[in-house]
Amino acid sequence: MSQFALELKDVRKSFGSAEIIRGASLQVVKGERVAIIGPNGAGKSTLFNLISGRFGITSGEILLNGNSIDGLAPYQINRRGLSRSFQITNIFHRLSVYENLRCAVLWSLGYKYSFWQRLNGLKDVHELAMNVMAQIGLQARSNVTAGSLTYAEQRALEIGITVAGGAEVILLDEPTAGMSRSESDAAVELIRKMTAGKTLLMVEHDMSVVFGLADKIAVVVYGEVIACDTPQNIRQNQQVKDAYLGGHAPMENAA
Repeated sequence: MSQFALELKDVRKSFGSAEIIRGASLQVVKGERVAIIGPNGAGKSTLFNLISGRFGITSGEILLNGNSIDGLAPYQINRRGLSRSFQITNIFHRLSVYENLRCAVLWSLGYKYSFWQRLNGLKDVHELAMNVMAQIGLQARSNVTAGSLTYAEQRALEIGITVAGGAEVILLDEPTAGMSRSESDAAVELIRKMTAGKTLLMVEHDMSVVFGLADKIAVVVYGEVIACDTPQNIRQNQQVKDAYLGGHAPMENAA
């Protein structure tokens, strides 16, 4: 069995004549937390869309736990153990917090399409949804519609939904975007708790979040992964400084 939860091998993606991802290669060991950073337009979100099946690759190969996931639909990749969040909060705004989480745990507990089972009678679904709700700190908001939550609460709910399905590989796309410093600090602690023992790949612009959470940092520039190493080594990497920061600003101040 592969030691890598996720592998990208010379992955390329073109939209018409424009090549956005230009031979990206990356290996993420099981249980690692890896942050993807890079300037705007570097291809970070496109990589996420390729990994999660939202876009198809032009060439190359993507492996999940040693098995190719090229050409699979997003729901098929999810059922193989990968779940992701989005830059824009992606929740059911008209459903309650509890109902959002209940939807998220159904498939992981083996409940597929069934028209003769009442959701309210599924004790294991209820218990798991309540457990996740407690972990994200929204017990008091259980019956509140998700659209009525604060922005930070909505992001916490989305992280809960992403993890609740039982996936072992979690992709978070800018999980602290738009948050205040205190909200961001709380989100980091939540992510650390919710992804314990899992593999995490995240896109993040806040360097304090990146250096505080990631085991490794992958730097993407012009659709290529130019470096993937520990935060300390990335901080000292001259190629990263030149390509990502122009060789001027300290890494801690990068956006």
